Amino acid sequence: MLEDVIYQAIAEHIACEFLDVSGDGRHFDAIVVSDEFQDKSRIMRHRMIYAALGDRMKEEVHALSMKLYTANEWKEING
Repeated sequence: MLEDVIYQAIAEHIACEFLDVSGDGRHFDAIVVSDEFQDKSRIMRHRMIYAALGDRMKEEVHALSMKLYTANEWKEING
């Protein structure tokens, strides 16, 4: 499944405290929690994910919705 490919690509490039990828085969959602996002703008965080996925973003993935948090941001959201 492409979800597994996306999951593996992100996990191999970013040290994640939490990672979830779901989708319908063309449209995907990813929640990534990593302290590597600390002091990075939203755009920089997205670029990190795009770099991890490489050419898959052009060829295999039609759309990817991303929610990208540091561990502290994640804790604030989830109590």
